[in-house]
Amino acid sequence: MRYKRCEMLFGEEFEAYRHAKILLLGVGGVGSFCLDCLHRSGVTDITIIDFDRYDETNQNRQIGSDAVGEVKVAVLAERYPGITAVELKITPEWVESFDFEPYDLVLDAIDDFRAKVAVIKKCHKKLISSMGSAKKTDPTKIEVRSLWKTEGDKFARKIREQLKKERFSKPVTVICSTEHAKCTEKGSFCAVTGAFGLAMCSLAIRTLIKNHKERS
Repeated sequence: MRYKRCEMLFGEEFEAYRHAKILLLGVGGVGSFCLDCLHRSGVTDITIIDFDRYDETNQNRQIGSDAVGEVKVAVLAERYPGITAVELKITPEWVESFDFEPYDLVLDAIDDFRAKVAVIKKCHKKLISSMGSAKKTDPTKIEVRSLWKTEGDKFARKIREQLKKERFSKPVTVICSTEHAKCTEKGSFCAVTGAFGLAMCSLAIRTLIKNHKERS
């Protein structure tokens, strides 16, 4: 009965995504809401990777952040039974050596610039990447776009510039916002960071269904 409402909505397509193998990189403001959405929607094979511990400043936007001082992936593994939790710092070197092949989709919710560029270059064919969700207040400005066509996102522009320097120009799907920054500090608002995560989950499920139909 737990997923009955999802089955009513998706019909036969529910099974098309339920057993997909998902790798979620980063479980902060965006990643934690994406994880929650995937788990509530019936996805059974989710691996999360993050190295961080909860800080008091995370409490305005991150699921599980009441557990200040505790390892994020450990807290989330208890909260979402059945997921695989890996406590690890994602670096370009790790990206280079890791085997992403077994996963149907890679969801990038990390904010480390160098690691993000490395993930994009290696996994772009099955990647959904989150761009800048901080400093914004309007979740209705969130869109799915090509990385090469974002607007109002300095982080995305910085990533594009680096990829161009490295002669990379392949398609990359991103969750982004056209809203311009509302402050210069690292201000954040759960209505936006959470909505980024929910948009990522929605796109992931729709992509899995689409891929299943194309294979059938």
